[in-house]
Amino acid sequence: METKREELYWLWLCSVPGLYARQIRTLLEHFKTPEEIYRAPGSAFAEWKDRVWAKKLLEFQREREPEEISHRLARQGIHFISRQQPDFPEKLRQLPVEGVSRLVFAIGGSYGLSDAVKARGQLRLSVSKMTFPHQLFRVMLLEQIYRGFMIGAGNTYHK
Repeated sequence: METKREELYWLWLCSVPGLYARQIRTLLEHFKTPEEIYRAPGSAFAEWKDRVWAKKLLEFQREREPEEISHRLARQGIHFISRQQPDFPEKLRQLPVEGVSRLVFAIGGSYGLSDAVKARGQLRLSVSKMTFPHQLFRVMLLEQIYRGFMIGAGNTYHK
């Protein structure tokens, strides 16, 4: 079970420009956790010193705190659906109490959503920095909504 702190380090790691799944897997095989990657001294990355992604990681490591990234995104209204996000089911459960009878989820394309669409939204959710085909993501979103309503209603939900 991930803690909020672990999620912050995952968020930090996934925010490094130019760092993709292959490089993250390589780093995790070596360091084991995103927090260990964040706390590692520059010399720990010596074997990758000629890689562009390693240079970007070291720059990002010096410039960005995990909490700063989380706060910056929250100020923009971006929230993440994670495996351990208990407030998502609660938020769904509270909507009818708040008078909300209709939900609209706008799924952005590979370039995201226009500023006009973002401005109309009351809550923005980001599931991943990766790009998914629309049909696949619609199923993923539907599963998260179903999960949220099941947990919010006090029912069991299996993974």
